[in-house]
Amino acid sequence: MSDSLSTVFAALADPTRRAILARLAGGEATVNDLAAPFAMSLPAVSKHLKVLERAGLITRGRDAQYRPCRLHADPLADAARWLDRYRVFWEASFDRLDEHLSDLRKGKTDD
Repeated sequence: MSDSLSTVFAALADPTRRAILARLAGGEATVNDLAAPFAMSLPAVSKHLKVLERAGLITRGRDAQYRPCRLHADPLADAARWLDRYRVFWEASFDRLDEHLSDLRKGKTDD
C-alpha cells in the first residue's frame, strides 16, 4: 500500500493490533508486556508491532536492553479526520431513521 491512510486502516483491521494500541494508550510497554494477554508467541507479537510501526502508529525506543513501545497517535488523527467527512451522511441517515420510527409510533397509537 502506497498511501499512509491505507496503511493505517490495514493496521487497524486486526483486533490484536487494536488491542495493542489500546494498551499503549495507557503508556509505554515492552514486547513482553504487550504479549502477556495474547495466546501467541513473542515473534507473532513482534510481527504485529512491525505492522503498527510501519503504519506510524507506534515507535520503539532503545534504552540498553529495554526497548519500550510507545503510541504515536498522529496517524489516528488523520484517519479520524478522513472518517469525519462522512459524519454528515451518518447523522442524516440516523435523522431519517428517527423520523421514520416516530412516524411508525404515531401510526400505531392512532389505531
